[in-house]
Amino acid sequence: MQGTDATATPPPVRYALTGARGGFARTLLAQTLRMDRLRPSVLCDLDAEGTVALCAELGYAPEDLKVCTGPDEVSALTGGQIAVVADAALLAGAGYDVLVEATGSPEAGAAAARTAIGTGRHVVMVSKEVDSVAGVALADEARAKGVVYTPGIGDQPANLIEWYERARVLGLDVVAIGKSGEYDLVFDPSTGRVRQLDQEVDAPELAGLLTLGEDVPATLAARARAVGALKRSAAADYCEMGVVANHTGLVPDVEALHYPVARVAELADVYSLTEDGGILSRSGAVDVFSVLRLPEEASFAGGVFVVVRTGDPVSWDLLAQKGHVVSRSGRYACLYLPYHLMGVETPLSLLDAVDRRRAVTSRPPAPHAVLAGRAGEDLPRGTRLDMGGHHHDVRGVAPVLLDAASAPDDVAPLYLAAHATLARDVAAGELVRLGDLADPAESLLDAWRHTRTHL
Repeated sequence: MQGTDATATPPPVRYALTGARGGFARTLLAQTLRMDRLRPSVLCDLDAEGTVALCAELGYAPEDLKVCTGPDEVSALTGGQIAVVADAALLAGAGYDVLVEATGSPEAGAAAARTAIGTGRHVVMVSKEVDSVAGVALADEARAKGVVYTPGIGDQPANLIEWYERARVLGLDVVAIGKSGEYDLVFDPSTGRVRQLDQEVDAPELAGLLTLGEDVPATLAARARAVGALKRSAAADYCEMGVVANHTGLVPDVEALHYPVARVAELADVYSLTEDGGILSRSGAVDVFSVLRLPEEASFAGGVFVVVRTGDPVSWDLLAQKGHVVSRSGRYACLYLPYHLMGVETPLSLLDAVDRRRAVTSRPPAPHAVLAGRAGEDLPRGTRLDMGGHHHDVRGVAPVLLDAASAPDDVAPLYLAAHATLARDVAAGELVRLGDLADPAESLLDAWRHTRTHL
Protein backbone atom coordinates (compact mmCIF):
# COMPACT_ATOMS: atom_id res chain seq x y z
CA MET A 1 0.00 0.00 0.00
CA GLN A 2 1.43 3.33 -1.04
CA GLY A 3 1.58 6.08 1.53
CA THR A 4 0.64 9.67 0.88
CA ASP A 5 3.20 12.42 0.70
CA ALA A 6 2.43 14.64 3.66
CA THR A 7 4.62 17.36 2.14
CA ALA A 8 2.77 17.45 -1.18
CA THR A 9 1.55 20.92 -2.13
CA PRO A 10 -2.25 21.07 -2.28
CA PRO A 11 -3.70 22.22 -5.60
CA PRO A 12 -4.27 25.94 -6.11
CA VAL A 13 -7.64 27.44 -5.30
CA ARG A 14 -9.17 29.56 -8.05
CA TYR A 15 -11.75 32.15 -7.16
CA ALA A 16 -14.22 34.38 -8.96
CA LEU A 17 -14.92 37.84 -7.61
CA THR A 18 -17.94 40.03 -8.29
CA GLY A 19 -17.86 43.73 -7.50
CA ALA A 20 -14.16 43.67 -8.37
CA ARG A 21 -13.70 47.47 -8.24
CA GLY A 22 -14.93 47.91 -4.67
CA GLY A 23 -12.80 48.69 -1.62
CA PHE A 24 -13.19 45.19 -0.19
CA ALA A 25 -12.24 43.66 -3.55
CA ARG A 26 -9.09 45.72 -3.78
CA THR A 27 -7.96 44.48 -0.37
CA LEU A 28 -8.69 40.86 -1.28
CA LEU A 29 -6.89 41.11 -4.62
CA ALA A 30 -3.88 42.70 -2.95
CA GLN A 31 -3.82 40.02 -0.25
CA THR A 32 -4.15 36.99 -2.54
CA LEU A 33 -1.35 38.30 -4.75
CA ARG A 34 0.91 37.47 -1.78
CA MET A 35 -0.47 33.94 -1.37
CA ASP A 36 0.79 30.94 -3.28
CA ARG A 37 -2.42 28.90 -3.27
CA LEU A 38 -5.03 31.52 -4.15
CA ARG A 39 -5.46 33.01 -7.58
CA PRO A 40 -8.29 35.00 -9.15
CA SER A 41 -9.69 33.23 -12.18
CA VAL A 42 -12.51 35.57 -13.18
CA LEU A 43 -13.20 39.15 -12.08
CA CYS A 44 -16.63 40.62 -12.68
CA ASP A 45 -17.46 44.31 -12.55
CA LEU A 46 -19.45 46.71 -14.72
CA ASP A 47 -16.20 48.64 -15.23
CA ALA A 48 -14.08 45.94 -16.87
CA GLU A 49 -11.34 48.31 -18.05
CA GLY A 50 -11.16 49.89 -14.61
CA THR A 51 -10.76 46.42 -13.11
CA VAL A 52 -7.82 45.72 -15.42
CA ALA A 53 -6.21 49.01 -14.42
CA LEU A 54 -6.73 48.25 -10.71
CA CYS A 55 -5.14 44.81 -11.00
CA ALA A 56 -2.17 46.21 -12.93
CA GLU A 57 -1.73 48.84 -10.22
CA LEU A 58 -1.67 46.11 -7.56
CA GLY A 59 1.02 44.18 -9.42
CA TYR A 60 -0.83 41.61 -11.54
CA ALA A 61 0.81 41.03 -14.91
CA PRO A 62 -1.15 43.04 -17.52
CA GLU A 63 -0.74 40.28 -20.11
CA ASP A 64 -2.61 37.86 -17.80
CA LEU A 65 -5.73 40.06 -17.64
CA LYS A 66 -8.13 39.39 -20.53
CA VAL A 67 -11.36 41.34 -21.00
CA CYS A 68 -13.96 38.84 -22.24
CA THR A 69 -17.40 39.62 -23.64
CA GLY A 70 -18.66 36.13 -24.45
CA PRO A 71 -18.59 32.59 -23.03
CA ASP A 72 -16.23 31.31 -25.74
CA GLU A 73 -13.61 33.89 -24.83
CA VAL A 74 -13.87 32.95 -21.15
CA SER A 75 -13.59 29.20 -21.75
CA ALA A 76 -10.63 29.69 -24.11
CA LEU A 77 -8.39 31.16 -21.40
CA THR A 78 -5.54 28.95 -20.24
CA GLY A 79 -2.98 28.73 -17.45
CA GLY A 80 -2.86 31.71 -15.13
CA GLN A 81 -4.91 34.01 -17.32
CA ILE A 82 -7.64 35.99 -15.56
CA ALA A 83 -10.96 36.68 -17.26
CA VAL A 84 -12.32 40.19 -16.66
CA VAL A 85 -16.03 40.41 -17.45
CA ALA A 86 -18.84 42.92 -17.07
CA ASP A 87 -21.64 40.33 -17.29
CA ALA A 88 -22.08 38.04 -14.28
CA ALA A 89 -23.83 35.49 -16.54
CA LEU A 90 -20.37 34.63 -17.91
CA LEU A 91 -19.49 33.13 -14.52
CA ALA A 92 -21.39 30.00 -15.55
CA GLY A 93 -18.73 28.92 -18.05
CA ALA A 94 -15.65 30.12 -16.17
CA GLY A 95 -13.21 27.86 -14.35
CA TYR A 96 -13.10 28.52 -10.62
CA ASP A 97 -13.68 26.80 -7.28
CA VAL A 98 -15.33 29.47 -5.14
CA LEU A 99 -17.19 32.73 -5.74
CA VAL A 100 -16.61 35.78 -3.57
CA GLU A 101 -19.77 37.88 -3.97
CA ALA A 102 -19.03 41.54 -3.18
CA THR A 103 -21.32 43.64 -5.38
CA GLY A 104 -23.51 44.90 -2.55
CA SER A 105 -26.42 44.67 -5.00
CA PRO A 106 -29.28 42.52 -3.64
CA GLU A 107 -30.60 41.35 -7.00
CA ALA A 108 -27.33 41.08 -8.93
CA GLY A 109 -25.49 39.50 -6.01
CA ALA A 110 -28.17 36.87 -5.44
CA ALA A 111 -28.16 36.00 -9.15
CA ALA A 112 -24.37 35.62 -9.19
CA ALA A 113 -24.46 33.41 -6.11
CA ARG A 114 -27.23 31.28 -7.58
CA THR A 115 -25.20 30.82 -10.80
CA ALA A 116 -22.17 29.70 -8.82
CA ILE A 117 -24.14 27.28 -6.65
CA GLY A 118 -26.00 25.88 -9.64
CA THR A 119 -22.71 25.01 -11.33
CA GLY A 120 -21.26 23.36 -8.22
CA ARG A 121 -19.13 26.19 -6.83
CA HIS A 122 -18.83 27.33 -3.23
CA VAL A 123 -19.92 30.87 -2.29
CA VAL A 124 -18.30 33.24 0.20
CA MET A 125 -20.93 35.95 0.66
CA VAL A 126 -19.54 39.39 1.45
CA SER A 127 -22.65 41.29 0.30
CA LYS A 128 -24.63 41.48 3.54
CA GLU A 129 -27.46 43.11 1.59
CA VAL A 130 -27.88 39.89 -0.41
CA ASP A 131 -27.58 37.73 2.69
CA SER A 132 -30.27 39.68 4.56
CA VAL A 133 -32.89 38.84 1.91
CA ALA A 134 -31.73 35.66 0.18
CA GLY A 135 -29.14 34.11 2.50
CA VAL A 136 -31.38 31.39 3.91
CA ALA A 137 -32.58 30.37 0.43
CA LEU A 138 -29.06 30.39 -1.01
CA ALA A 139 -27.75 28.32 1.91
CA ASP A 140 -30.51 25.75 1.27
CA GLU A 141 -29.61 25.61 -2.43
CA ALA A 142 -25.94 25.16 -1.55
CA ARG A 143 -26.64 22.25 0.79
CA ALA A 144 -28.73 20.57 -1.90
CA LYS A 145 -25.78 20.93 -4.29
CA GLY A 146 -23.22 19.76 -1.75
CA VAL A 147 -21.31 23.05 -1.73
CA VAL A 148 -20.54 25.64 0.94
CA TYR A 149 -22.35 28.95 1.42
CA THR A 150 -20.82 31.15 4.11
CA PRO A 151 -20.23 34.74 5.20
CA GLY A 152 -16.59 35.74 4.73
CA ILE A 153 -14.11 35.94 7.59
CA GLY A 154 -12.70 39.44 7.95
CA ASP A 155 -16.09 41.11 7.84
CA GLN A 156 -17.89 41.59 11.15
CA PRO A 157 -20.74 39.10 10.60
CA ALA A 158 -18.46 36.11 10.09
CA ASN A 159 -16.05 37.25 12.79
CA LEU A 160 -18.87 37.63 15.29
CA ILE A 161 -20.54 34.35 14.34
CA GLU A 162 -17.23 32.54 14.76
CA TRP A 163 -16.53 34.30 18.08
CA TYR A 164 -19.99 33.39 19.36
CA GLU A 165 -19.56 29.75 18.31
CA ARG A 166 -16.30 29.62 20.24
CA ALA A 167 -18.05 30.87 23.39
CA ARG A 168 -20.92 28.45 22.81
CA VAL A 169 -18.62 25.43 22.43
CA LEU A 170 -16.93 26.43 25.68
CA GLY A 171 -20.30 26.31 27.43
CA LEU A 172 -20.25 29.99 28.31
CA ASP A 173 -23.61 31.57 29.17
CA VAL A 174 -23.94 34.20 26.45
CA VAL A 175 -25.99 37.30 27.28
CA ALA A 176 -25.21 39.53 24.29
CA ILE A 177 -23.09 39.69 21.17
CA GLY A 178 -22.31 42.59 18.91
CA LYS A 179 -19.81 44.91 17.32
CA SER A 180 -18.75 48.51 17.40
CA GLY A 181 -20.00 51.03 14.88
CA GLU A 182 -17.76 51.83 11.96
CA TYR A 183 -16.20 54.99 13.40
CA ASP A 184 -15.11 55.78 16.95
CA LEU A 185 -16.11 58.84 18.94
CA VAL A 186 -12.74 60.37 19.86
CA PHE A 187 -13.07 62.89 22.68
CA ASP A 188 -10.32 65.39 23.41
CA PRO A 189 -10.70 66.72 26.99
CA SER A 190 -8.34 69.62 26.22
CA THR A 191 -10.72 71.06 23.62
CA GLY A 192 -14.07 69.62 24.70
CA ARG A 193 -14.65 68.41 21.16
CA VAL A 194 -15.47 64.95 19.84
CA ARG A 195 -14.47 63.66 16.42
CA GLN A 196 -16.16 60.94 14.35
CA LEU A 197 -14.13 60.28 11.21
CA ASP A 198 -14.07 63.71 9.46
CA GLN A 199 -16.79 65.34 11.60
CA GLU A 200 -16.04 67.25 14.78
CA VAL A 201 -18.48 68.86 17.20
CA ASP A 202 -18.43 70.51 20.61
CA ALA A 203 -19.31 68.09 23.40
CA PRO A 204 -17.81 69.53 26.61
CA GLU A 205 -20.32 67.55 28.72
CA LEU A 206 -18.37 64.37 27.93
CA ALA A 207 -15.59 65.49 30.25
CA GLY A 208 -17.86 64.74 33.20
CA LEU A 209 -19.21 61.52 31.64
CA LEU A 210 -16.03 59.52 31.08
CA THR A 211 -17.01 57.03 33.79
CA LEU A 212 -20.33 55.20 34.06
CA GLY A 213 -21.27 56.27 37.56
CA GLU A 214 -23.86 54.39 39.58
CA ASP A 215 -26.75 54.82 37.10
CA VAL A 216 -25.52 53.24 33.87
CA PRO A 217 -28.61 53.98 31.71
CA ALA A 218 -28.64 57.61 32.86
CA THR A 219 -24.97 58.07 31.98
CA LEU A 220 -25.49 56.47 28.57
CA ALA A 221 -28.47 58.72 27.90
CA ALA A 222 -26.42 61.81 28.82
CA ARG A 223 -23.59 60.73 26.52
CA ALA A 224 -26.04 60.18 23.66
CA ARG A 225 -27.38 63.71 24.14
CA ALA A 226 -23.86 65.12 24.20
CA VAL A 227 -23.05 63.63 20.77
CA GLY A 228 -26.55 64.06 19.35
CA ALA A 229 -25.26 66.17 16.46
CA LEU A 230 -23.45 63.13 15.03
CA LYS A 231 -25.21 60.37 13.09
CA ARG A 232 -23.93 57.17 14.65
CA SER A 233 -26.21 54.46 13.25
CA ALA A 234 -26.02 53.04 9.73
CA ALA A 235 -28.07 50.66 7.63
CA ALA A 236 -24.94 48.55 7.25
CA ASP A 237 -24.85 47.92 11.02
CA TYR A 238 -28.46 46.73 11.11
CA CYS A 239 -27.86 44.54 8.07
CA GLU A 240 -24.80 42.91 9.58
CA MET A 241 -26.58 42.22 12.85
CA GLY A 242 -29.44 40.66 10.86
CA VAL A 243 -27.01 38.27 9.21
CA VAL A 244 -25.53 37.43 12.61
CA ALA A 245 -28.98 36.85 14.11
CA ASN A 246 -29.92 34.41 11.35
CA HIS A 247 -26.74 32.39 11.87
CA THR A 248 -26.82 32.36 15.69
CA GLY A 249 -30.46 32.57 16.75
CA LEU A 250 -29.81 35.63 18.90
CA VAL A 251 -32.16 38.56 18.23
CA PRO A 252 -32.33 42.34 18.77
CA ASP A 253 -33.39 43.59 22.18
CA VAL A 254 -35.00 46.66 20.58
CA GLU A 255 -35.68 47.23 16.88
CA ALA A 256 -33.54 50.38 16.65
CA LEU A 257 -30.68 48.66 18.53
CA HIS A 258 -29.34 50.32 21.66
CA TYR A 259 -26.21 51.98 20.22
CA PRO A 260 -24.82 52.95 23.65
CA VAL A 261 -21.90 55.36 23.70
CA ALA A 262 -19.48 53.25 25.70
CA ARG A 263 -15.83 52.74 26.47
CA VAL A 264 -14.47 49.27 25.85
CA ALA A 265 -13.76 48.61 29.53
CA GLU A 266 -17.46 49.26 30.30
CA LEU A 267 -19.05 46.72 27.97
CA ALA A 268 -19.67 44.06 30.62
CA ASP A 269 -21.55 46.61 32.74
CA VAL A 270 -23.45 48.14 29.83
CA TYR A 271 -24.59 44.81 28.36
CA SER A 272 -25.90 43.35 31.59
CA LEU A 273 -29.59 42.86 32.28
CA THR A 274 -31.64 45.79 33.56
CA GLU A 275 -32.10 44.11 36.94
CA ASP A 276 -28.31 44.14 37.26
CA GLY A 277 -28.01 47.79 36.24
CA GLY A 278 -27.46 47.36 32.50
CA ILE A 279 -29.52 48.08 29.39
CA LEU A 280 -30.76 44.65 28.25
CA SER A 281 -34.35 43.55 28.83
CA ARG A 282 -33.46 39.93 28.00
CA SER A 283 -30.55 37.59 27.37
CA GLY A 284 -29.53 36.50 23.90
CA ALA A 285 -29.35 39.90 22.20
CA VAL A 286 -27.44 41.28 19.22
CA ASP A 287 -26.47 44.93 19.32
CA VAL A 288 -24.06 47.68 18.21
CA PHE A 289 -22.23 50.24 20.35
CA SER A 290 -20.42 53.48 19.59
CA VAL A 291 -16.86 53.48 20.91
CA LEU A 292 -15.98 56.42 23.14
CA ARG A 293 -12.25 56.87 23.54
CA LEU A 294 -9.54 59.46 24.13
CA PRO A 295 -7.14 60.39 21.32
CA GLU A 296 -4.26 58.36 22.72
CA GLU A 297 -6.33 55.20 23.27
CA ALA A 298 -6.44 52.33 20.80
CA SER A 299 -9.47 51.89 18.58
CA PHE A 300 -11.86 48.94 18.75
CA ALA A 301 -11.43 48.97 14.94
CA GLY A 302 -14.94 47.74 14.19
CA GLY A 303 -14.29 44.67 16.29
CA VAL A 304 -16.74 42.23 17.85
CA PHE A 305 -17.67 41.19 21.37
CA VAL A 306 -19.47 38.54 23.38
CA VAL A 307 -20.80 39.28 26.89
CA VAL A 308 -21.22 36.25 29.16
CA ARG A 309 -22.29 35.46 32.71
CA THR A 310 -19.17 34.67 34.66
CA GLY A 311 -20.19 31.78 36.90
CA ASP A 312 -17.36 30.90 39.30
CA PRO A 313 -16.34 34.20 40.96
CA VAL A 314 -12.84 33.02 41.89
CA SER A 315 -11.95 32.16 38.27
CA TRP A 316 -13.21 35.45 36.93
CA ASP A 317 -11.62 37.49 39.71
CA LEU A 318 -8.33 35.96 38.59
CA LEU A 319 -9.08 36.86 34.97
CA ALA A 320 -10.05 40.40 35.99
CA GLN A 321 -6.68 40.76 37.68
CA LYS A 322 -5.09 39.87 34.35
CA GLY A 323 -6.90 42.74 32.67
CA HIS A 324 -10.00 41.10 31.25
CA VAL A 325 -13.20 43.14 31.12
CA VAL A 326 -15.42 42.06 34.02
CA SER A 327 -18.40 44.03 35.30
CA ARG A 328 -18.23 45.83 38.62
CA SER A 329 -20.66 43.30 40.04
CA GLY A 330 -18.44 40.45 38.90
CA ARG A 331 -21.44 38.73 37.27
CA TYR A 332 -20.65 39.55 33.62
CA ALA A 333 -17.57 39.55 31.43
CA CYS A 334 -16.85 40.82 27.92
CA LEU A 335 -14.67 38.86 25.52
CA TYR A 336 -13.71 40.84 22.45
CA LEU A 337 -11.67 40.98 19.26
CA PRO A 338 -10.64 44.57 18.51
CA TYR A 339 -10.28 44.28 14.74
CA HIS A 340 -11.91 43.17 11.50
CA LEU A 341 -9.43 42.84 8.69
CA MET A 342 -11.83 42.84 5.75
CA GLY A 343 -10.31 41.30 2.66
CA VAL A 344 -7.06 40.45 4.45
CA GLU A 345 -8.60 37.53 6.37
CA THR A 346 -11.20 36.51 3.78
CA PRO A 347 -8.81 34.05 2.07
CA LEU A 348 -9.27 31.86 5.15
CA SER A 349 -12.94 31.42 4.18
CA LEU A 350 -11.98 30.52 0.61
CA LEU A 351 -9.52 27.87 1.77
CA ASP A 352 -11.94 26.51 4.38
CA ALA A 353 -14.71 26.18 1.80
CA VAL A 354 -12.57 24.42 -0.81
CA ASP A 355 -10.22 22.35 1.36
CA ARG A 356 -12.50 21.45 4.27
CA ARG A 357 -15.98 22.18 2.93
CA ARG A 358 -16.39 24.27 6.05
CA ALA A 359 -18.58 27.33 6.61
CA VAL A 360 -18.13 29.78 9.45
CA THR A 361 -20.67 27.75 11.43
CA SER A 362 -22.02 24.24 10.94
CA ARG A 363 -25.58 25.37 11.69
CA PRO A 364 -27.59 26.53 8.69
CA PRO A 365 -29.06 30.04 8.80
CA ALA A 366 -32.74 30.50 9.58
CA PRO A 367 -34.98 33.61 9.73
CA HIS A 368 -34.48 34.75 13.33
CA ALA A 369 -34.50 38.48 12.50
CA VAL A 370 -35.83 40.65 9.70
CA LEU A 371 -33.99 43.72 8.49
CA ALA A 372 -36.94 45.97 7.68
CA GLY A 373 -37.61 49.67 7.24
CA ARG A 374 -39.87 52.34 8.71
CA ALA A 375 -40.74 55.36 6.63
CA GLY A 376 -38.72 58.30 7.91
CA GLU A 377 -41.20 60.70 6.32
CA ASP A 378 -44.48 60.52 4.46
CA LEU A 379 -43.70 58.58 1.27
CA PRO A 380 -46.27 59.07 -1.50
CA ARG A 381 -47.28 56.44 -4.02
CA GLY A 382 -44.82 56.38 -6.93
CA THR A 383 -41.77 57.07 -4.74
CA ARG A 384 -38.76 55.05 -5.84
CA LEU A 385 -36.86 53.71 -2.83
CA ASP A 386 -33.39 54.33 -4.18
CA MET A 387 -30.42 52.73 -2.41
CA GLY A 388 -27.05 54.42 -2.33
CA GLY A 389 -24.22 55.97 -0.40
CA HIS A 390 -21.35 54.33 1.45
CA HIS A 391 -23.69 52.50 3.83
CA HIS A 392 -26.30 51.54 1.21
CA ASP A 393 -29.05 53.52 2.88
CA VAL A 394 -32.54 53.39 1.34
CA ARG A 395 -33.88 56.88 0.66
CA GLY A 396 -36.61 57.95 3.05
CA VAL A 397 -36.57 54.71 5.02
CA ALA A 398 -35.00 54.12 8.45
CA PRO A 399 -33.61 50.61 9.03
CA VAL A 400 -34.95 48.55 11.91
CA LEU A 401 -34.11 45.01 12.98
CA LEU A 402 -37.16 43.00 14.03
CA ASP A 403 -37.37 39.74 15.94
CA ALA A 404 -38.79 37.47 13.22
CA ALA A 405 -41.01 35.68 15.73
CA SER A 406 -43.06 38.83 16.26
CA ALA A 407 -42.57 40.61 12.92
CA PRO A 408 -45.63 41.04 10.67
CA ASP A 409 -45.92 38.31 8.05
CA ASP A 410 -46.05 40.85 5.24
CA VAL A 411 -43.14 43.05 6.32
CA ALA A 412 -40.77 43.84 3.44
CA PRO A 413 -37.05 43.20 3.94
CA LEU A 414 -35.21 46.49 3.51
CA TYR A 415 -33.11 45.30 0.58
CA LEU A 416 -36.09 43.74 -1.16
CA ALA A 417 -37.72 47.18 -0.98
CA ALA A 418 -34.55 48.87 -2.25
CA HIS A 419 -34.95 50.17 -5.82
CA ALA A 420 -38.67 49.27 -5.80
CA THR A 421 -41.46 51.79 -6.41
CA LEU A 422 -44.24 52.35 -3.90
CA ALA A 423 -47.68 51.20 -5.04
CA ARG A 424 -49.41 53.22 -2.32
CA ASP A 425 -48.74 55.93 0.25
CA VAL A 426 -46.71 54.99 3.33
CA ALA A 427 -47.00 57.32 6.29
CA ALA A 428 -44.03 58.36 8.40
CA GLY A 429 -43.29 55.75 11.06
CA GLU A 430 -45.03 52.88 9.26
CA LEU A 431 -43.22 49.69 8.34
CA VAL A 432 -42.84 49.16 4.60
CA ARG A 433 -44.90 46.08 3.67
CA LEU A 434 -44.66 43.73 0.71
CA GLY A 435 -48.00 45.03 -0.55
CA ASP A 436 -46.58 48.56 -0.62
CA LEU A 437 -44.15 47.60 -3.40
CA ALA A 438 -45.31 47.89 -7.00
CA ASP A 439 -42.35 46.19 -8.66
CA PRO A 440 -40.14 44.15 -6.30
CA ALA A 441 -37.50 41.97 -7.94
CA GLU A 442 -39.19 38.62 -8.51
CA SER A 443 -36.03 36.62 -7.82
CA LEU A 444 -35.62 38.26 -4.41
CA LEU A 445 -39.31 37.91 -3.67
CA ASP A 446 -39.09 34.18 -4.39
CA ALA A 447 -36.06 33.88 -2.11
CA TRP A 448 -37.89 35.72 0.67
CA ARG A 449 -40.97 33.52 0.31
CA HIS A 450 -38.71 30.48 0.65
CA THR A 451 -37.11 32.01 3.75
CA ARG A 452 -40.52 32.52 5.37
CA THR A 453 -41.23 28.79 5.05
CA HIS A 454 -38.62 28.22 7.78
CA LEU A 455 -40.71 30.08 10.35
